[in-house]
Amino acid sequence: MFEITDTQKIGVGLAGFGITFLFLGVLLLFDKGLLAIGNILFISGLGCVIGPWRTFNFFFQKHKLKASLAFIGGIFIVLMGWPIVGMIFETYGFVLLFSGFLPVAINFLRRVPILGTFCNMPGISRILDMLAGDSNRTRV
Repeated sequence: MFEITDTQKIGVGLAGFGITFLFLGVLLLFDKGLLAIGNILFISGLGCVIGPWRTFNFFFQKHKLKASLAFIGGIFIVLMGWPIVGMIFETYGFVLLFSGFLPVAINFLRRVPILGTFCNMPGISRILDMLAGDSNRTRV
């Protein structure tokens, strides 16, 4: 196993609060303040979890540059006062940036005791297989 540092624990908390503020900002009809705070907390939490240099390298890889520009541009658009347009850009960039992580997350959720039972139900399993890109998944 590996040891989790205090900085990484703080980063998980910051990213969690960031996602919570983003969710509340969207739920409360795209509130500019909540969306701005959520964006700042999420990015700072990501930087604390994986480190500033690895965060920089993640966002500015050559093949992820378009997605990074859309995501960061969306953050700036939200900060400038256009929350709906900014969230559209952010969502597009987020999907492009983290789409490679989606199959890993879905397979992890399938191994969690209670969620795994829910995720392996016939209709839901088929939808998750399409999202994960796993058309020939072996069933155990």
